[in-house]
Amino acid sequence: MSKKKIVVAYSGGLDTSIMVHWLKNKYDAELITVTGNLGQTDEIENLEDKAKKTGASKSYVIDLREEFLTGYAWKALKASALYEGVYPMACAIGRPLLAKLMVDIALAENADVIAHGCTGKGNDQVRFEVGIQTLAPHLEILAPLRSWEFKSREEEIDYALENNIPVKVNKEKPYSIDENIFGIAIECGMLEDPTIPPPEDAYMITVNPKDAPEEAETVSLEFFKGVPVSINSFKLSPLEIVKTLNQLGGKHGIGRMDVIENRVVGIKSREVYEAPAAVLLHNAHSELEKLTLDKETFRYKQNVSNKISNLIYDGLWFSPLFDALMDFVDKTQEHVTGTIVLELYKGNINVLSRSSEYSLYNKELATYTEDDSFDHKAAEGFLTLYGLPYKTLTKVNKAAESQRALV
Repeated sequence: MSKKKIVVAYSGGLDTSIMVHWLKNKYDAELITVTGNLGQTDEIENLEDKAKKTGASKSYVIDLREEFLTGYAWKALKASALYEGVYPMACAIGRPLLAKLMVDIALAENADVIAHGCTGKGNDQVRFEVGIQTLAPHLEILAPLRSWEFKSREEEIDYALENNIPVKVNKEKPYSIDENIFGIAIECGMLEDPTIPPPEDAYMITVNPKDAPEEAETVSLEFFKGVPVSINSFKLSPLEIVKTLNQLGGKHGIGRMDVIENRVVGIKSREVYEAPAAVLLHNAHSELEKLTLDKETFRYKQNVSNKISNLIYDGLWFSPLFDALMDFVDKTQEHVTGTIVLELYKGNINVLSRSSEYSLYNKELATYTEDDSFDHKAAEGFLTLYGLPYKTLTKVNKAAESQRALV
């Protein structure tokens, strides 16, 4: 009888590093680690060797950066998906792609089980497991962090040291860091106390706005059907666009977020995020939509954006509702084409210019100068009809109250 095969979602961080070793000792199974390169810079070097030294028989490291941006991050950008109005969800957007990768490798390797390193109170367990269940219902799922003997990150560090498992985290700086090209999430350690500000050593790619350059810098972002295509008139690949904006925004202290958010499981958590490129792109995209979408579509899309944000955050990327709402979003983006010029200064973003061939802004209608072409007399009839329901409501209520007073 052949050994059971376990495909392990492997980042090379603390949890997954000791998880491979732990699984090897716990199960009589062949371990295959899978890493999706979404643009993370930490723990990505020598992952295959590291995985095999801790117990894996085979290790995959797949470059998914372009697919991540074009097939996932750009969708969220077009949808204006900001969780609870703030977080661009870089990590949440990456999870469905990683879940799909795990399933693809598991099917190719004829594996029986997929194991992940998510905690029992985190969001990622939902995103991975619901994604895997949807794409491959027959596969078994293992979540060692929900059942193993370790009760803290400090105990995990001790286990790593005892078993000569190389990890970069230490007890003095025990942050949990999740990074990809579209943003970084930092939690744990002193960040769990919401009464204190994040220490500077928690940040990786942004300078403190106080230390940003004294001179402002402008950047021109061009979009085509809701997707960024150039910076300062230079056509760039999606990866080049995000890399450039991460460097530019980070230099000016843009993209820092300190958030108390609602996790999927119902508890609140304090998260620190860095996402310079995502923040700049969402800001510019929003300004372009204000210029090119009609009022009712813009207002309705705000509701759709909120729902899509919740679906992504809650791990429901592979759901019929998500697909249906994205069809609506794609329709709204047909004329979201144009250029936004932003000024970056010490953590602030100012809009300098908005232009589009589909701009619905008409200066002759908006102006208060002698060039005004708006028919002011038409406002009288408009206001009579617009206010009629409320005028009628007040009259009816007052008449009813007067009649009741006579009884």
